[in-house]
Amino acid sequence: MPINILMPALSPTMTEGTLAKWHITEGDTVAAGDVLAEIETDKATMEVEAVDEGTLGRILVPEGTEGVPVNQAIAILLEEGEDAAALEAAPATAAAAPELASETTAAVAPSAVATAAPATAPVPSGNRLFASPLARRMAKQAGLDLVALRGSGPHGRIVKTDVEAALTGGAPAAAPAPAPSAAPVMPVGGGPSAKQLADLLGMAYRQEALSNVRKTIARRLTEAKQTVPHFYLTVDCQVDDLLKARKEINGRFDGVKVSVNDFVVKAVALGLMQVPAANASWDSSGTLYYEHADVSVAVATPMGLITPVVKSAEEKGLAAISAEMKDLAGRAREGKLAPEEYQGGTFTVSNLGMFGVKDFAAIINPPQGCILAVGAGEQRPVVKDGALAVATVMSCTLSVDHRVVDGAVGAEFLAAFKTLIECPAAMLL
Repeated sequence: MPINILMPALSPTMTEGTLAKWHITEGDTVAAGDVLAEIETDKATMEVEAVDEGTLGRILVPEGTEGVPVNQAIAILLEEGEDAAALEAAPATAAAAPELASETTAAVAPSAVATAAPATAPVPSGNRLFASPLARRMAKQAGLDLVALRGSGPHGRIVKTDVEAALTGGAPAAAPAPAPSAAPVMPVGGGPSAKQLADLLGMAYRQEALSNVRKTIARRLTEAKQTVPHFYLTVDCQVDDLLKARKEINGRFDGVKVSVNDFVVKAVALGLMQVPAANASWDSSGTLYYEHADVSVAVATPMGLITPVVKSAEEKGLAAISAEMKDLAGRAREGKLAPEEYQGGTFTVSNLGMFGVKDFAAIINPPQGCILAVGAGEQRPVVKDGALAVATVMSCTLSVDHRVVDGAVGAEFLAAFKTLIECPAAMLL
C-alpha cells in the first residue's frame, strides 16, 4: 500500500509551514534517512528526512507552497514492488490547502466529465467567477480585476500563477492610478496601505515577499505591544573594569575571545538567580517562576530576528557562554537551529551597542516577563568622590511585563545586574 509523506510538526507551536524545496523528484529511490525536502517554519528552514524506503510516486505539494497544514500529505511513497498504478489505492489524505486544491485536478464523476467546459476560459455560473481564495486575495491587494483574467486552472479556474502573470504583464487594474497631473484619490475607510499609497502617488519601490519568520515577528510583536502592559527602567553602568577584564582574558588565554555581550549574558543569569522574582512569565492559570536562567539573545539574520537560548547560563563560565553563542548565532544566520534551541527562554537580551546605539527600549518577547536592551559603552563625564571624571558608561533599559514583575522587583534586578557588570570579579562569588 502506498505511504503518505506528511507535513511534519517541527516545533510544538507549528501549525503550518512552507515547502521551500524538494531534494528529490518523482521516480527517485528513497532510503530511510535521505533528505526529502526543506520546510520553512516560523523561525527557521529545516530538512525533513525519510523514515521509510521506497520510490517517490507523486509529489502532491510543489516547492514554494505556503501555508501547508501540519499532517497534510505532501507526497506519496511507493513501497518495493509497487508501480504507478498503486497510486490510485493511496490512503485518503488530509484536506489540501486552498491553493493546492485549486491547482490540482480532482477526480470527477463520469457524468461531469462529459459536460466539462474547456480549461482555456472561466466557466461562470450566473455572475460567479471561478478563482482560488489565494488568487482573489492577491488580486484584491494588487487592485486587479479578475474579470479581465483568463484562468489556467481546472475548468478555467483563476489561480495564483494567473494573477502573478497578469501583474508581470501589466493586466488592467480595477482602480487605475490617476494621471500625474490629477490629484490622487485616497481610498476611503482606514486609510491606504503602504503599497496603495505608493501606487497612487507613483512612488518607485521594490517589494519583497514576506517570509514566515518576518510574518511571525510582525504578529508576535504586535500582540506583545497590544496585550502586554510594558514599563521601562534604565540604569547606567560604568564598564571600565569589565573592559579591562575582557582585554586581560582575551590576551592571556589562547583560543578564548569573550565579548561584552558574553559578560552581559552571565550578569543577567546571575542577577536572575539573586532576584528570582524577575525570572518569571505570565500565565492566566498562575505566574511561572523558573529555576534556571535560560537567556535568549537576539540575533539579526537575513530572514529576521531570532533569539537562540543559552540554557542554564548561570551554571556556565564566560568561555562556555562565548563558544555557545558563536555556534548558535552562526547557525541562526544559516537557518539551521532546532526548535528547542530558540524556544523556551526565560529572559531576553537585545544588544545594539555594536551599532553605536546609545540606548533604546525593546519589546518584550512573550511569554517572557522581561527583556534587557543594552546600548553602546561610551565615554561620558561622571562624578567620582565629589570630583568630575571620565568613565565608559553603558545604558541598559529593562522592559517589564507589569502583570508579572512589579517596579520594585525590576529595580532590584537592575541593581544586582549593575553590581555584577561593574565588578566582573563579583561573578565569581
